[in-house]
Amino acid sequence: MADQADRAERGGGRAGAGGDGLSLRELKKIRTRERISGEATRLFVARGFEQVTVAEVARAAEVSTMTVFNYFPRKEDLFLDRIPEAFELVTRAVRERGEGVAPLEALHRLALDLLEQGHPLAGVGFWDRHWWQVLVDSAALQARGREALEEFENTLAGLFAEAGGAGPDEHGPRLAAALTVAAYRSVYATVIRRQMAGVPVEKIAAEQWGLLQHTYDVLSRVL
Repeated sequence: MADQADRAERGGGRAGAGGDGLSLRELKKIRTRERISGEATRLFVARGFEQVTVAEVARAAEVSTMTVFNYFPRKEDLFLDRIPEAFELVTRAVRERGEGVAPLEALHRLALDLLEQGHPLAGVGFWDRHWWQVLVDSAALQARGREALEEFENTLAGLFAEAGGAGPDEHGPRLAAALTVAAYRSVYATVIRRQMAGVPVEKIAAEQWGLLQHTYDVLSRVL
C-alpha cells in the first residue's frame, strides 16, 4: 500500500502510467482504512477483542464511529481485515493463471509466493503470535473465521466450476473446493500451533514450505 501511495503522489494524483493507478481520493480511503484497522488491532492485542468498543477504535483512529462502520460493517472485520484481500488474491490467481496451469497449481504457487514474501496471509510472521492469541481467545472472531471459510469454499467452488466449464451447483467443483480448503486449513492450523508454542518463525516457515508441497502433491493425486 505504501508503494502505491508514493507512486500516486509522484504522479500528480494518479499512481502509475496511463492513469491506471489510484487517485488521491482512493489513496486517502486506503490510508484511512489501514489507520482504523491498525489502531483496532493494537487495542485488541493489548486488551482483548471483547474488551474494546468500536467507539474506542474510532477515537484512537481519530474518525467517527460511523466512519469505522463505513469501512468495516462488523466489529470482527476490524481484526480480520484481510479477508477481502485473500478472496481477491485467490480469484486473481485462478482466473489469471497461465496457459496449461491448473487452478490447483495456481493456488499452490500463490501460497508459496505469499510465504516467500512474508505476507501476513502466509500464516506465519514475527507479528503473528499475539495476533493469533487474540483470535483464539475470542468466540466471536472464531465464529467469523468459520463463516469466512465457508464463504471461501463457495468462492473456490465457483472458480473451479468456471475453470472447468461446469455448472456452479455441480458436485465435482464443490467437492474439490471442500477438499482444498480442508487441506490448506490443516497446514495453517499446524503453523499456528507451532508459532503459539514459541517455535522460531524461521523454522516454522521452512516447515510450512514442506507442508505446502506435500499438501499440493496429495491434492493433485486426489483431484
